[in-house]
Amino acid sequence: MREDGKLDYLEMPGGDLPAVKAFYGQAFGWSFVDYGPGYAAFDEGLDGGFYAIPAGAAPPPLPVLYARDLDAMLATVLAAGAVITKPIFDFPGGRRFHFRDPAGNELAIWSEP
Repeated sequence: MREDGKLDYLEMPGGDLPAVKAFYGQAFGWSFVDYGPGYAAFDEGLDGGFYAIPAGAAPPPLPVLYARDLDAMLATVLAAGAVITKPIFDFPGGRRFHFRDPAGNELAIWSEP
């Protein structure tokens, strides 16, 4: 069961997605679901996905938390001092927003539609 504020998903830069998918498939037996040419999702203990990026521009991984009520969670993180880096937006499977914590880490919070 999903719970508010628990780590639910991890997004990582993938660069050359076919090469990354081939590596994780060969090394660990992972399989992927493609959501367009720029995103490949996995479910290997912790759900997550790789996203395509230009070579040499690898940002850090993006931890994604869950919220049953995304609007209420947005208000909660703002009240706690978060800085919103991407306001609420729709994506295949739900809605989410991104924020920075006081240490400068970027995280996202998502909810089902």
